[in-house]
Amino acid sequence: MTIFETYSARVGEALDALSADGVIPADLPRDKLAVEPPRDPSHGDLACNAAMVLAKPAGMKPRDLAEKLAEKLRAADGVESVEIAGPGFLNLRLKDGVWLGELREIASRGDDYGRSAAGKGVTVNIEYVSANPTGPMHMGHCRGAVVGDALASVLEAAGHKVIREYYVNDAGGQVDTLARSAHLRYREALGEDIGAIPEGLYPGDYLISTGERLAKEYGDRYVVAPESEWLVLFRKEAVADMMEMIRADLALLGIHHDLFSSEAALHEEGKADAAEADLRARGLVYDGVLEQPKGKTLDDWEPVELPLFRSTQFGDDQDRPIKKSNGAWTYFGADLAYHYQKAQSADQLIDIWGADHAGTVKRIKAAVAALTDGKTAFDVKLVQMVKLLRGGEPVKMSKRSGSFVTLAEVVEEVGKDVVRFTMLTRKADAQMDFDFQQVVEASKDNPVFYVQYAHARICSTLRKAEAEMGVTPSDAQLDRLGEEEQELIKLAAQFPRIVESAAAAREPHRIAFYLGDLAAAFHAFWNLGNDRPDKRIIMTQDEETTAARLYLAAQIGQIIRNGLALMGVEAATSM
Repeated sequence: MTIFETYSARVGEALDALSADGVIPADLPRDKLAVEPPRDPSHGDLACNAAMVLAKPAGMKPRDLAEKLAEKLRAADGVESVEIAGPGFLNLRLKDGVWLGELREIASRGDDYGRSAAGKGVTVNIEYVSANPTGPMHMGHCRGAVVGDALASVLEAAGHKVIREYYVNDAGGQVDTLARSAHLRYREALGEDIGAIPEGLYPGDYLISTGERLAKEYGDRYVVAPESEWLVLFRKEAVADMMEMIRADLALLGIHHDLFSSEAALHEEGKADAAEADLRARGLVYDGVLEQPKGKTLDDWEPVELPLFRSTQFGDDQDRPIKKSNGAWTYFGADLAYHYQKAQSADQLIDIWGADHAGTVKRIKAAVAALTDGKTAFDVKLVQMVKLLRGGEPVKMSKRSGSFVTLAEVVEEVGKDVVRFTMLTRKADAQMDFDFQQVVEASKDNPVFYVQYAHARICSTLRKAEAEMGVTPSDAQLDRLGEEEQELIKLAAQFPRIVESAAAAREPHRIAFYLGDLAAAFHAFWNLGNDRPDKRIIMTQDEETTAARLYLAAQIGQIIRNGLALMGVEAATSM
């Protein structure tokens, strides 16, 4: 258990004792009780709201209940003091031995420190990236890919079973365009001068190898053949090549999915039809006519009966068509069927979408609520696009023009770890600038460098102490650690709570923020030794104090490694 869970239990025991004494009722709801770090560290080590949330149902004044609780908690193991603040908040200070015990817990658990069973028994399907299979990955896809992958790792660390899924949009007009573009490159590979790529086709060079492969495999069989003879084949072949390229691009970021689901297969296997039948049976799909669009007249708009989903029952502003007038599935209809399929094997669904899809969130949430009778929790995390800069100047991207900056090019220039860490330095729904020059600067203003430098500094210190003094980390004399070291331990002990809160809020950037704070605290402690020789980690005339501070430094390094691992970033051992 974390420090916070341990003392939540202590609060529970105190409440049980008050109940046994007849001071409060036995059945008070405790679901809103919280034990957490106080906003102001000078107030203590832990803050508890128990008296504030239980006073009314207990029929007492908050301050009176706080007094009774404080009396019980002062006798609890490890509690140094309890103070009452304001109308009834409790501030606890813990004995030094509690924090030293937590330092040993970090060492004992090692790579597992920060992991918990909070989500045990809950399967979460998280779908991320899902870029159209029409070309290599570019930086427009990168942020969602990193956020989704890091969130999956955080959820696993919090005890959930996670399914990482990629939805392949291999049905619809964009893959027909891909097939036609591949056919053009196929003819080029057979010696035809194709000239400039026609408007509307994909002009990128990435399709040249596909055209060459198709030419080698099929010869000139489809050069003058009608489109109806080759479109389906070329679509399948081109999509396969694009997905192989996409997998390779994602691998450069250390991203690997458990499942690739095909939209085309969804329709071929009748799963979309099954979803429609299920919803019709429950009266949630009906045949109707959409309202006349604003600004349209009967001269330029013809009412057509379509199958409509009753999304207005779930908060949407109008019912939505699931099929077009020609019988083809709408994007929403296909998405509905896809989520229907996902919900069969997961307790919770999370989608990572680009912010440009914000308009469809309400309706797809309505669909999932309908399909699962509200039993499957569903969350959509929107990710803002990344603005690429170089020295403050914009770097242009355009998929159709073929001049976009690929993910592979960015990783090659600045490295996987820099890309991944940078993508998590802001909330996913906040705008982000990625400046090629700034992200590799050796400056405390660069969070990637600052955190990595803290870990490298720790590793260097451990090596130096062993080489020059023969001293290694030891917990034999931890009582030699003073107030400054205790504050560092208290911050380190928050890591398990940060992981659980990041999982609960679906916000992996909290890990990066926390590591930034921990790195800053370690650097501050290190710099303290520059002004006060008695606070240096390596004390050449005092092996026992050195060993204790090395032990502290080693555990700070352990937590940095654990946090970086959740972000998919390797910890630097030298810089």
